Amino acid sequence: MTGVFDLLHVGHVRFLAAVRERGLPLLVGVEDDRRTRGWKGPARPFQPEEERAELLRALRPVDGTFLVHGDPSVTEWTAYTALLAPLAPGAMAWTAHDPYTEQKRRAAAGLGARAWEIAETPDRSTTRIVSGRMPG
Repeated sequence: MTGVFDLLHVGHVRFLAAVRERGLPLLVGVEDDRRTRGWKGPARPFQPEEERAELLRALRPVDGTFLVHGDPSVTEWTAYTALLAPLAPGAMAWTAHDPYTEQKRRAAAGLGARAWEIAETPDRSTTRIVSGRMPG
């Protein structure tokens, strides 16, 4: 699995715990600063890539991290397959409603890995945090 993990929040923690509970080691790809800016805009990320990776490694469910480098416009399934093939993953996980679900599903099939779509935590995201739209 890969992601930005810019401002760590409960949605991230619940997702990571749900993936780890399925019994496989959990390696998390952290999108580098260039890819994050390409997807989220010039004001992002709020934290540098190495610090985002360090925060994830400190979490109980996470066994390790790696940085994802490359052109932010490249999102097709073959790119995910090429990125993850050296790791020989047993599964790929993503949150429900991920805009790249189909690409990730095809990459999992290409890798011979299980495909896990994990329910998202409603109303919890970095975008909601910084926009002040967090409920409660």
